[in-house]
Amino acid sequence: MLSHVFVGVTDFERAFGFYTALMGELRLKLRFRDDTKPWAGWQSPDAPRPLFLVGAPFDGQKATHGNGQMVALLAADRATVDRAYAIALANGGSCEGPPGLRPHYHPDYYGAYFRDPDGNKLCVCCHTPPITC
Repeated sequence: MLSHVFVGVTDFERAFGFYTALMGELRLKLRFRDDTKPWAGWQSPDAPRPLFLVGAPFDGQKATHGNGQMVALLAADRATVDRAYAIALANGGSCEGPPGLRPHYHPDYYGAYFRDPDGNKLCVCCHTPPITC
């Protein structure tokens, strides 16, 4: 459905560190990094799209975040949501809602909400029930 998502940032090095840690936990691989623009993109290891991109805005203006805008990234399981949230906060992110069930979306929706160091709102979520042995 999506080709790519681009998130504008003000400090590329800081953003790259934040997103490298987060994308690693989500098992997304770095597709490219171009310091001359600057921008970088990650993708699923088994598909060329969609891409998740971060970088300086192309118009040369300061990056700003929009109220009501959010990017939700899919996690394989609830433990990954928990770890991704912890990684985000450890790398300069701020809490917008700790990991937990959100049954008002559906019974198995488990998500965490946070902002990156530039204030962009992100969610990491899982839509499946926990695995039981």
